[in-house]
Amino acid sequence: MANAELVRLGRKARKGAPNTFDSHGYATLLKRLRDPDKQQMVYAPAFHRKFDESVAGEIAIRPEVPLVITEGNYLLLDEGPWRLIRAQLDEIWFVDVDDQQRQAQLLERHMRYGLSHEEALAWIEQTDEPNARRIAITAERADFRIVSLPRLA
Repeated sequence: MANAELVRLGRKARKGAPNTFDSHGYATLLKRLRDPDKQQMVYAPAFHRKFDESVAGEIAIRPEVPLVITEGNYLLLDEGPWRLIRAQLDEIWFVDVDDQQRQAQLLERHMRYGLSHEEALAWIEQTDEPNARRIAITAERADFRIVSLPRLA
C-alpha cells in the first residue's frame, strides 16, 4: 500500500507486515495473469526502495508472456486473502537465509536508504524480525526449499 494509506490506517510503523499489503489486489492480479483467455495487457505495481513507495501499474505484462515469476514474503501465509495466492501459483520456492546474514543485509540496506545505525537496528528488531519469524513458519508449505549460502566478504 502507498505510504499515505499506511499512515491513514495507522500501519506505517509496521510497513512490511502482511496487513500493509493489498493482498486482495495481489491475489486478483495473479488470477488475471492465469486467465487462459487473457487478451489484454495486465499491469502490476513496482516497489521503489529509493523512494520507499509502490507505483501502481508500472509493470506491463503482455498477454503472450509465457512465464511470470513473482516474489514475496507472504506467498505461503495461510490466512486472510493471502491464502488465495497459493492457488494462483504453480510452484513456490522458499529461500532460507541464515539469521545473521539476513540481519546484516537488512542493516546495510536500511542504512543505505537513510536510516541511522540505531534507527536501522530498531526497525529490524521491531518490524523485520517479527515478520521474519512469521515467514519462517510457512517454509514447510513450499514446493522447494533453498538454503542460501553465506555471502563471501
